[in-house]
Amino acid sequence: MKLWLLRHGQAEWLARTDAERPLTAHGREEVRSMAARLAARPLRTILASPYVRARQTAELVREAFGGCPELVIVDWLMPERDLQQALDQLAARDEEELLLVGHQPLIGALTGMLVHGHQQSPVPMATAALAELDGELPLAGAMSLTALHQPGAD
Repeated sequence: MKLWLLRHGQAEWLARTDAERPLTAHGREEVRSMAARLAARPLRTILASPYVRARQTAELVREAFGGCPELVIVDWLMPERDLQQALDQLAARDEEELLLVGHQPLIGALTGMLVHGHQQSPVPMATAALAELDGELPLAGAMSLTALHQPGAD
């Protein structure tokens, strides 16, 4: 399985609630640059947090694919969610390639858990950072971090 973990792009600081913070113009550009890395991949499904900035990030990726893959909104990708719940949800998936769009600290903690098998080494993820993981199954300690792409870094 190839698993992609994408942190949402830069978001506005002010909104009625944290969940309603939209992407900035810079955040949209960050996401487009990461989406270009994914455009040739055989993605069928994107799982995204229901927060506005994560949904907007996922939609920008879908645009890079011409309207595919399917976008599924899941509450277990919201910030501060339970890491074990995310692992349980991933274990139930059967896609060959899957993209998750979420938030820190969950995305970095999940990446660290999948690679290292523990919570002591979360992976730092800037806005719109994209982690590429490979492994037979999305289980704690069973995946390898193939690449970590940071916007503007390469």
